[in-house]
Amino acid sequence: MKKLILSIALLNLLSACAYFQPKKNVAKPDAEPAVSAPVPAAENAVVGNANAADVNAQDLAKADSAAQANTNDTNKTESNDAAALPKRSVYFPFDVDAIQDSDKVVIQAHGAYLSEHPETSARTEGNADERGSSEYNLALGQRRANNTKKALVLSGAKASQIEAISYGEEKPQATGHDEESWAQNRRADISYK
Repeated sequence: MKKLILSIALLNLLSACAYFQPKKNVAKPDAEPAVSAPVPAAENAVVGNANAADVNAQDLAKADSAAQANTNDTNKTESNDAAALPKRSVYFPFDVDAIQDSDKVVIQAHGAYLSEHPETSARTEGNADERGSSEYNLALGQRRANNTKKALVLSGAKASQIEAISYGEEKPQATGHDEESWAQNRRADISYK
């Protein structure tokens, strides 16, 4: 029985590591350089210098627009991180404990924040909806909290900064007995101490 539980835990760990990929910075390729027609040798003295000046001006314009594009990309990334940081919950489908693609931005923003503030500590609180037994929901909430912690660590936080606990079905956000309420209760909250 212990081997079976250990094997399942190991498979969950491996699948979580394979599922969550850290954000990679990918540089955009520069625009194609402009190709100018060759200048005949007889006009080389006067027109050749003018073409060189035009090419230099074109190169400068391209470099300037590329720099502006890189600045815009950086601002968009910082803006996305700033927009994601106030969100403190990640949500899960029914009976699932893997972080969803839609919540990876939130996880990455909090992981980056924790890596930049090593004195800060946080707690991931796993929750489940009311369906299922109390024991099952506590275990599911713990898996959700653990996977959220692992994702934060993969995003730059230290494991020692984060505590993972489960509330199971004991702390619902919504008290209804319908899918909309249950969807709000299937979550892991990130709280700072």
